[in-house]
Formats: sequence, C-alpha cells, structure tokens
Amino acid sequence: MIVPHLSFPFKSAAFILLLSVSLLHFKPPQNTRQTLTLTHNRTETVSGAAPRNYIVRFREYKQASDYRSYLESSLRSEGWKWIERQNPAAKYPTDFGLVAIEEASKDGVIMEIEKLGLVKDVNLEVSYNRGLLAGSFEDGKKGPGKILTSMSFSEGEHSYESELSNSSIHWGRHLLMQKSQVTSLFGADVLWAKGYTGAKVKMAIFDTGIRANHPHFRNIKERTNWTNENTLNDNLGHGTFVAGVIAGEDAECLGFAPDTEIYAFRVFTDAQVSYTSWFLDAFNYAIATDMDVLNLSIGGPDYLDLPFVEKVWEITANNIIMVSAIGNDGPLYGTLNNPADQSDVIGVGGIDYSDHIASFSSRGMSTWEIPHGYGRVKPDVVAYGREIMGSKISTGCKSLSGTSVASPVVAGVVCLLVSVIPQNKRKELLNPASMKQALVEGAAKLAGPNMYEQGAGRVDLLESYEILKSYQPRVSIFPSVLDYTDCPYSWPFCRQPLYAGAMPVIFNATILNGMAVIGYIKSPPTWHPSDEEGNLLSIHFTYSEVIWPWTGYLALHMQIKEEGAHFSGEIEGNVTVTVFSPPAHGETVPRRSTCVLHLKLKVAPTPPRSKRILWDQFHSIKYPPGYIPRDSLDVRNDILDWHGDHLHTNFHIMFNMLRDAGYYIETLGSPFTCFDAQQYGTLLLVDLEDEYFKEEIEKLRDDVINTGLGLAVFAEWYNVDTMVKMRFFDDNTRSWWTPVTGGANVPALNDLLAPFGIAFGDKILNGDFSINGEQSRYASGTDIVRFPRGGYVHSFPFLDSSESGATQNVLLNSGMNKADSPILGLLEVGEGRIAVYGDSNCLDSSHMVTNCYWLLKKILDFTSSNIKDPVLFSDSAKQDKPLYEDDNQLPSRRTDVNFSTYSAVVRKDLLCRSDSRFEVWGTKGYNLHVRGRNRRLPGYPIIDLGRGLNTSADASRSRRYKSAEKKNSGDSFGNKYLGRWYKDELDMPVLVASHWLIPLVVMVTGILLFLSIWRIRQRRRRRRRTGSGRLANL
Repeated sequence: MIVPHLSFPFKSAAFILLLSVSLLHFKPPQNTRQTLTLTHNRTETVSGAAPRNYIVRFREYKQASDYRSYLESSLRSEGWKWIERQNPAAKYPTDFGLVAIEEASKDGVIMEIEKLGLVKDVNLEVSYNRGLLAGSFEDGKKGPGKILTSMSFSEGEHSYESELSNSSIHWGRHLLMQKSQVTSLFGADVLWAKGYTGAKVKMAIFDTGIRANHPHFRNIKERTNWTNENTLNDNLGHGTFVAGVIAGEDAECLGFAPDTEIYAFRVFTDAQVSYTSWFLDAFNYAIATDMDVLNLSIGGPDYLDLPFVEKVWEITANNIIMVSAIGNDGPLYGTLNNPADQSDVIGVGGIDYSDHIASFSSRGMSTWEIPHGYGRVKPDVVAYGREIMGSKISTGCKSLSGTSVASPVVAGVVCLLVSVIPQNKRKELLNPASMKQALVEGAAKLAGPNMYEQGAGRVDLLESYEILKSYQPRVSIFPSVLDYTDCPYSWPFCRQPLYAGAMPVIFNATILNGMAVIGYIKSPPTWHPSDEEGNLLSIHFTYSEVIWPWTGYLALHMQIKEEGAHFSGEIEGNVTVTVFSPPAHGETVPRRSTCVLHLKLKVAPTPPRSKRILWDQFHSIKYPPGYIPRDSLDVRNDILDWHGDHLHTNFHIMFNMLRDAGYYIETLGSPFTCFDAQQYGTLLLVDLEDEYFKEEIEKLRDDVINTGLGLAVFAEWYNVDTMVKMRFFDDNTRSWWTPVTGGANVPALNDLLAPFGIAFGDKILNGDFSINGEQSRYASGTDIVRFPRGGYVHSFPFLDSSESGATQNVLLNSGMNKADSPILGLLEVGEGRIAVYGDSNCLDSSHMVTNCYWLLKKILDFTSSNIKDPVLFSDSAKQDKPLYEDDNQLPSRRTDVNFSTYSAVVRKDLLCRSDSRFEVWGTKGYNLHVRGRNRRLPGYPIIDLGRGLNTSADASRSRRYKSAEKKNSGDSFGNKYLGRWYKDELDMPVLVASHWLIPLVVMVTGILLFLSIWRIRQRRRRRRRTGSGRLANL
C-alpha cells in the first residue's frame, strides 16, 4: 500500500496561497495624503440665486445698440438679457456690454458668448466700496463691494510711533503748521504770480460728486452721475474736499489751480458703493470728452481685476494723466493699492509737515512680480497728507489726513504744471510719462525713508516747472541710480553686498517713454563698467521689448563671477538701453532715445557657508488670485494674506535683524532643485502655502542628510473645519468665497518632512509662553504630532481654538488643566540639522504681537553651525520615545478646491527661472535624477525612525542608518511589507496603484504554483494507476 505524503513544494504552495489570501483581506491604514480633486475655483455659487450681471468686453468700439443686436442674433441660448445703461456715455461708442445671466444657464451662455468673434472676454460684474472710515472687512465679515483697503481719510488722527518702519519716527502735531496753506508750502504762489493758474486744464474727479454753485469753485464745467441714485450732489463731502484741494479758491483752504475746469464724475453712491460697469462707462466718457488729468482716490489689493486694470491702461494710453492714492495701509510693507501701483499711474504716498513718511502711508514694493521676480519702486512721489485743509459740502473748510488727501495735492500740482505749457503744444509735450519724469526728477529726496517708502521723494513744484519749461520728448529710467553706498535710501540693496556664488540680486526699474505711447527695445541693454573691476559683474537683463502704454520695465539680474570670490570693493558703471518710437506728427524718422541707469555696487568676498541663508519665496501664495487667509486669526479687520510674504515686504524687520547678526540672506524664487545646497548653511521655510514637486522632496532629503544643509521651518495653522467656517458670502458676486488653504499648507509641509519622521497637526493654538526668560506669543500656530526619538521637543499648555478644539476648551473652562502641546522641535539627521516651529506670526511684521527673533537666531546657530543652546537642548526636552500619529489622523488636503489655479507646482512644469543662478536658467536644476517613488534613492542613508535621526556618526558622517521595526508605532503595514519586498525599509511615503497590488501578485503566484504542483501530482497518480494495471495483467 502506497501512503501519500505532502511534498515540500506542495507545502510551500499551500503556505503562499494562505499568505496571499490573508494579505488580500488585510486592509492597512489609509494614507490620508490625498491628491488634489479638481472641482471648484475660489468661489462656489449659490443654487437658486438671482441672475448675476456680467461684463462682456468687445474687441472694438461700437454703439451699444449694435452690440445688443449682435448678441441677440448670435446667441441661441436662453436665460440671459441685455441691461440698458442710461448715462452720459450712452451717446458714444462703447467696448463692453452688461448682461444678466441666470445661474442655471450660466456656463452654456458664457461659453457661447466667448466663442463669438467680436468678444474679447466675459467677466463677473463686481462692485466697489470705498469705505470712508474702514476697509472691506469688519470683525472678520465681508462688507458689500469689491475688496478695497482703508483708502479714505479720517479726521483727528493721533500721534503714532511704529516699530515697523526702518527708522524710528515720532509723529507730533505741529499746531502752527496745521494752519499753513499747503499751496504755499509747494510755492504755488510763485507760479500764480507768473499767470499760471490751471486755465484750460480739464480735471476729472472720480468721487462722490459736488454741489452746483458751490462758493469755493469758479469753474465747475460739468457734473455727471454714473450711479443708480437720482442726484448729482455730494452728500458725503468726499468729492467736494478733493475738488477743494485741487481747485478751491476760499482764502482759508486754497487749492493749487483755481482756474482748472472741474468735471465731477459721481461714481459712488451715498452708501459709498460703485460698480465696475459704472467705472468703465465713466472712463470711456473721460476718454471721449478728452480729459487732461484724472484723480482717483480709491484702491485695493486686487491687481488682477482685468476689466478695471486694462481700462486704466486705456485711459493713460489716451493721454490722460492719472493720479491715485497709494493706500492707507501703512506702516506695513507690501501694501500698495491698485491702480496706484501701476507703472503708468502716478502713485502718491503721504508725509507730514516734518517730512516724515506718514504712518498711514502704504509702502512698496509692488507684489505683482513675486515670486519669480522683484517688485518695482512705488510710490512714485510723496506729498503732504496730514492735516490738509479742504472744502466742506456746502461752505467752509475742514482739515483731513490720508493718502487720499495727498493724491489731490499732487493732482492740483499736475494741473498747475499742465497750464504752464501753451495749449497748442500740450498734447505734443505732455503725457503720463513726461509728467511723471518731471515729478520724479524734480522731487526732493528725503533723509531717512527708503525708496520703497518715498519713491523719488517729496514733490517739488518749482523744480518740476523748470524741467517742463525746457522739456524735449525722451526716455528715462526710474530710479535712475542704484547706489549701494546710499543708505537707507537704497535699502534693502545697501544692506547686503554682492558676492560670488549668490543667487542673482534683482533690481526692477521702470522705463518712462515720453516720446510716444508705444516704444520698442530692439537690442538688449548694455553694461558699461567704469574700470576693470567692473568686469567681475555679470548682468542678465529681462525687459519690455514693447513699451506700452508709456512705460515698461527693465530688470537687472546681477551676479559676481567666480573669479571675484575674494574681491572686496566697489563696482561702478552704467547700464544703457535705447528705445525707438514712431515719428510724431510732421516727422519722418522714428524717434530714438537712450537712457542710463547708473550703478554703484558694493562687493564682498564670498561669506562662509554657515553664514548664508536661503529664503524660500517660490512656495508662497498670496492674494490675489485666491482667498489666502491671514496667518493670525485674532486679526478681524484684514482677512487676506496679501502683503507678499517677502524678505523685503512684511518680513523686512527680520531681514534687517539677520543682517545685523552677520547672516547673508538670499531669495529662491524657483523650486528646490534650482539651488546648490553645498553653498548654504540653512534653508529657511516660513509661512508657505504651495505644494512640492516630488523631485524637490527627494533633493531636500539628500541635501539635509548627505550634504549637511540645515532646515528651519516656521509653519502656521491649518484646520479644514475652521477654513470652512471662514468662508463668506459676497452679495455682489452672489457666491461663496472659501479659503484655498490655511495659514500654511500643512499637508504639503508634512509630505516634505515625512522622510525625517516629522509632521504638524491641525490644532490652532494660542497663548503666551517663556523660554529662558524670553516672553513670546503663540498666535494661531499649529502643533507637532510626529517627531523622532532622540530629538528635542518643547511643549507648552495652550488653548486649541480650532473648530475641533471647541469641546476641549469648554472642558478646560470648567476647571481642567490645559494639555501641553509640542510646538518646537530640533533634530540632528545625517550631516544636517532640522528645526521646526508651528507659528510664523512672530517673524511677520503684518500682525506681530511679540517677535521671536531671539529664537530664530538660536535656531540658525544650530542648523547652520551646530551651536546648541543649553536651554533648547536640555535633557528634559530630549525625546525618549517618538511622537507619532497615524496617517489617517494627519491634516488632509481639501478636495473641493481647484488648487492648480493658484499653485506654481500643481499641473505645472518643474523649471528653474530667471531668479536662479544663470547656469540653471531654463533647466530642471542641479544634478536632478528623476526616479519612481516606490524605491529608495541610491546613495540615501536609511533612517531609523524608531531610534531617532540624531544617532552619533563617525567623522566622515557617512554611516548608513539601519532600520529597526517600531513597536506599536502605528506605521502602515503597506509600507512595511513593501520595504521587505525591496529588501530595505522604505524611507519616504510611496504611491502605488493600491494597497492590494503586492498581495495580489503574491496570491496569483501562489495559485499558479499550487496548480502546477497539483497537475504534476495528478500525472504521477495516473502513472501509478497505469503501472498497477500492467502488474495485475502480468
């Protein structure tokens, strides 16, 4: 009798089959690092809402009735209607129409309209709220109208001293100067004596109107109403005051140009609301009636409101000189208001009678160009804007303050200067560029403020008069000089010398073309060094090849060549650029003019690596175009993050502090693959909102572990429930605005820090704490929820103000103790060092309560030089076991936001741009090796997340870290068995088709092996039966 027994292959096959089935049914923890689901933009519409108004812009001017017939005959869709606009512009051709579209038909109607040949685009109608005494947000709630800042003036401003300015400023009221006529301070009476009083100058005042027969004005030519209210009168006093500063003739509040022809455009209602279509019609009317000067005392942060911005371009292209207030959001930097921040507009800041920058005056630089470039110098000029006298609604005078006061001061100066030129030569010589040339070249530079606070300086009427008397059309550059020895005017450039090996230093100047509305740069600008040392400077230029309207840009990307690594001294020379314009009337040859930018630069030897810091600008997202919320949720009147988040805007005090401490700070406006980590002691990541390319994550890991780069991260709050609560309904666009992300993009930061075993949570923590006697305020920061063993972590008892923390706070208020929350972590890993902190408000000048520069210095000492502060690295702070939170408990990305609309990463190409070193322009970066995500990158050490990353290493720091299993760590089973599959522990998150892929492969292999062995055994059995039959027959 033959007894069957299970062979080893059969046992193996059975074992594999059982293992496969068990793996297939095992469901590992879900990884909540979700990819972005593309659904909505920054607004979500309201179902069943009333029809909304849309502006349809056309490619040419025609009568409104023609365009109405065109749409009605071309569109097949229902659900829309043409809106008639009854105003003075109706008798002139127009380039837009206003249509109401029902919500249910919106997508189809808009798509059909945009396909029409005469249509340029379709934009949602928005309204403007000037907010005389406040901005667009009050107590965290959105007011009616377009988002505008606090633009208008106020009475009774108080003394102010700001720690946010580059210099200490004391505002004291000068009682004698209060009563002085602002016109006499500028010498207007000198020009009056010469017979220049603003005669035959058409001045358009876009405001709240003016009353007929006002006793202060001798020449009110026309009053027009563009609102839906049936009155031409000014019931608020704003428009009357502005007109009085420009052209009033009352002895107590004289204006600059009393004979100027006043054209009052009433574009604001008594509730201080205006609509885009009102402005567009009024602008078209100003063009059709040939205005000379236009004053606009409104503004806001939305420079991407294209119908408005492009109509301003059209205004200036039609030779109307526009003057606008720069904004009342000082003393903060990066707060320029549109349209004053446009290069074709004269943007005006405010000063007091002591020639100090007024506390309320907004500061530059312009933020349009960030993150890839550098902002332009604004304001253009400053003028007195504190305690200025102007006309009341019906009679009498009053004093007010604000940049909205300074703007009509300059508008009055401009009217007076226009009247200096004979009327038959005005259109030949005067235009927005030539007038700006006269103002900036004649301005008096103030001692103390820098160029982004004062522009060219205080307006000097008489100097500008002398320039215009002999003016010939030409091209110039503003500023015309960049002098590193002229501090503080040339701040921030004068604060840090150039040196070899640095990121390019970018200086963005404005080209003013007084020859014609359009100009051309046919050949690149040229650098002319004054001596041989000047050849050490390498300049790449980016510039406007076509200059329109009247202005363009010239950006210098400056690097010191490698042979200048040990040079110390000054480099001087000129940059020249030639502009061509079409011949004027009666001329046959194109106009040509060469302008000069003088450079005087300081150069120093390349500093040591430990003193060089790289600031990440690339991953910062600001408003506009998305609803990026503020970093401190305690701030209720400014809910948007719109100040640029740049070293030279709202982080300018931190920049000055780091320079004082001996650090050299450079800016990275391109991905992490675009810098050489061997050159820098620390990469500084502060308040970042964007995602990261996978190549960036991989390179940063290698830079820290193998190259010894220090990494310092200052995060911010991120809580989805709180973001949803922060949304607001805009009754003008009939849609919900929801934050695109939190104060920082914590899910993206967690992906970046995952290779080091570090992650932030979703708490929103607030409270005061102290380290070694240094008091600090934690303002809407987040907590650390993952950190390796062996690192140093500091925790403090704070309240969690997030939506999810509300229940906890109720319990705490009933007598329970606050739980300690980890907020600061320090870690050695490989050759590098990492520090993470959950709040950036203490570095940000915008809404700072207390600064934490002392902490930043200690962090940089550690990350750049491995200097360990005994308090930060005390034994009590050392982690005996890792902090760990499961993947499904980490903050997750929002899936209801189309993040690619705002991101420089999502659905974008990885590319080194013109702010990186010249050798990597247009490439993907340094030593980039693209690989799959599911294998360890060759050459990377393996990290022991259980023992910590600061394991002692030998002198070469090249020891490879072996992985050990973590007990009860919650590490995902998927990562573990994938690690076994590839013979080592995975060192960063991986993306695979699904968690069932590998078990499925193992199961199929087991089944095939089992079937093969079973068939072999069946064949053997048949042979045995056959053999037994033959033996029986025998």
